[in-house]
Amino acid sequence: MERKKSPVLSSILSLIIPGLGQVYAGSPSRGAAFFTAVAITALLVHWQGNGPLYTGVVVAWLWNVWDAYNLARERRISPALPFLVIALTLYIIGWRVTEINLRRLLTDVADVKPLVSNLFHPAVFERDIEKLVGEVQFESPCSDSPPPKGTPLEDEPYLVFVDKTCGDPGDTFTIEGGNFWPSSKGYIWWSNLAGEMQFRVRYKGNYLTFETDEEGRIPPITVVVQEPFAEAKGKGPQLYRVQARMQREVGSPHLSRTFFLVVEKMIVTIFLALMATTIAIFIAIPISFLAARNLMGGNPISMAIYYIVRTILNIMRSIEPLIMAIIFVVWVGLGPFAGVLALAVHSIAALGKLYSEAVESIDPGPIEAITATGANRLQTIVYAVIPQIVPPYLAFTIYRWDINVRMSTIIGFVGGGGIGYLLQQWIRLLMYKEAGAAVWAIAIVVAIMDYASAKVREIII
Repeated sequence: MERKKSPVLSSILSLIIPGLGQVYAGSPSRGAAFFTAVAITALLVHWQGNGPLYTGVVVAWLWNVWDAYNLARERRISPALPFLVIALTLYIIGWRVTEINLRRLLTDVADVKPLVSNLFHPAVFERDIEKLVGEVQFESPCSDSPPPKGTPLEDEPYLVFVDKTCGDPGDTFTIEGGNFWPSSKGYIWWSNLAGEMQFRVRYKGNYLTFETDEEGRIPPITVVVQEPFAEAKGKGPQLYRVQARMQREVGSPHLSRTFFLVVEKMIVTIFLALMATTIAIFIAIPISFLAARNLMGGNPISMAIYYIVRTILNIMRSIEPLIMAIIFVVWVGLGPFAGVLALAVHSIAALGKLYSEAVESIDPGPIEAITATGANRLQTIVYAVIPQIVPPYLAFTIYRWDINVRMSTIIGFVGGGGIGYLLQQWIRLLMYKEAGAAVWAIAIVVAIMDYASAKVREIII
């Protein structure tokens, strides 16, 4: 006769160590579940340093004592309550760790408006730009022979100094001009003499602008002498260009340079996915036979090979392509080649698993029939296995190419080439209209690829 367990002892054991009473009462899996849940939750609460959250740990621990008591009395009660409390505690920790702030979704919505609005105004079409530039040369600091004030021109935009033509950084001077477009707005620019370093001039925190009158004249404008560029510091008096620039759109809209650049990079992205998938196919097909249990079973050596190949595929598949892309960018440098290698390695693991599962699900009848004729392993694969796996292999391959097209856009964010790299650069430079064109191109191509691959799979299968 089996000796009954003591409810009191079971309770005391679970009070000391969660789950120990359940083990004593004959339910080790239940005890392990309680111990794991309580221990992990307690460690996470301690890591967060939030005292009130220990309430959830205490509730689960006490309920575990009550559960051990009832198990010893051969009564099994539902563990829903403690695990619900633990789940709630973990979600509270997760809320804090991920810094979720729903208020910012409303208060900071203005920050995302430029990006969202420009998604609906992508830089697909543009008009030609016509520019007018007038300039004078300013010296800083002054030398014994400062530049002239400039001369008004008859048929070209010009600038002239109203007062001084040289000065120290922080000083001000006045310019005026003419022969610009009438009643139009423009900006003042500052650059070195070679024009390699340049920027728009600010005055009192705002960009310095001007507006011409009805005859195209620029009224007197006060300009602040800018700090010298790094290359000119400590080299004495230097000449700088002070420019008045205006521009306007002319002509009818036409496809923009951005459009053609996006199309070019999108083609690169598609071929990047194609090359990665093709490389993966040639390697994954032979590997899939080694990873199929029904083909590799029968002797310890082949089973050892099966487990080794399966383990390698699982490890390779667990590493995200983004991580692989970073490794290959360091290895072979920026560009599509790194992206191809990253996607190929991950695709080998993914296709190897899918292909091997297709092999394992084939009808064993033809294999038995071919084997009965005395065929060796290679002949069995050629005549009994391959005819059955061609359709699923083709379906999986097309599906993987579809996946790789989508993944290649993200690979580009870390330097793997294609449209993703271009999109990242545009977002960083706040060129949202250009980024909008790239986003739409990605969405259209992925939708087409998804539809086409689905149709092909339907036909094949």
